[in-house]
Amino acid sequence: MKSWLIGYDITSPRRLARVHRALVNRATPIEYSIFLFCGTENGLKECLQTVLALLDRKTDDVRCYPLPHRGFQERIGRATLPEGIQWTALPAGLMTIQGN
Repeated sequence: MKSWLIGYDITSPRRLARVHRALVNRATPIEYSIFLFCGTENGLKECLQTVLALLDRKTDDVRCYPLPHRGFQERIGRATLPEGIQWTALPAGLMTIQGN
């Protein structure tokens, strides 16, 4: 199993909502327009084909970046969930660094 970051910039609010819904069903939302996809390369291709069918290729942009298998993965910044709550759908290596 591999991991990829998928990000998008969609110019139409209607297409934006459709792309977001399509990705929520296939990947883990990290931010509103950034998703973490964990799976096989065939699964990624299927996910991206679904998204590409929804795009205006002249004005919209979708990008996909592979993450290293044993790479350093951290999240820095404000927590998206209340303190003490852990979302187990995220890979164990994705942690929050909290400042004092």
